[in-house]
Amino acid sequence: MQIQPDPRDRILRIKTVLARTGLTRSTLYRKMEAGTFPKNIRISTRCMGWRESAIAEWLASLPSNEPNLHS
Repeated sequence: MQIQPDPRDRILRIKTVLARTGLTRSTLYRKMEAGTFPKNIRISTRCMGWRESAIAEWLASLPSNEPNLHS
């Protein structure tokens, strides 16, 4: 079941996403390419971001005993 985003859902920029997830930029993009991290969305011509709800959902789906998010 696909969850519809809340229209008030904030768009997070990459620095915020990296801080919240603990991932490095290269790991984040590698996980996106592998389909294991939410895709970013275009905000403007040169600006991308992630829906806050998608990042929260991804974080909630992680095993609670996962010691290192960078793998």
